[in-house]
Amino acid sequence: MKWHKLIATALGSGYSPFAPGTAGSIVGIGILFITNWLINDLGFELPAVLFFNLALIVGMLFLGTYSIKKVHTIWEHDASKIVIDEVVGVWIAAIALPMRWEYYLAALLLFRFFDIAKPLFIRKIDAMKGHWSVMLDDVLAGIYTSIILQSFLIIKFL
Repeated sequence: MKWHKLIATALGSGYSPFAPGTAGSIVGIGILFITNWLINDLGFELPAVLFFNLALIVGMLFLGTYSIKKVHTIWEHDASKIVIDEVVGVWIAAIALPMRWEYYLAALLLFRFFDIAKPLFIRKIDAMKGHWSVMLDDVLAGIYTSIILQSFLIIKFL
């Protein structure tokens, strides 16, 4: 159970007394930025970085959801300390962004907006009961964020 708590709380960031969802998102975006920076520094091209990011997201989607299922046996549904869903969501938000801290910050802020406001079907998913609903509302918030940021990059707004 210790490992599931560590995963569900995103290395303990979910225990933050102030804004645990934001703390988890910051940990997530920090991990992704540093990881992508290291991969780029090793000379890997964009396809390899995208493949790694997708593998990371899919792997943590399933591992995180399994850990959520396990901690739901001792914690209430979608307890505030469960923040692995924010990590996965912010990773989706930042996928395929150029390696500039400003873009990762924009992904973090826009993702938090969608995660808190819960527009466009996010609230409906969040209202469902079950370990998958905890993860999927943040996945959708990350998808919305990614679509907006990629659109801005395409039209050269960012």
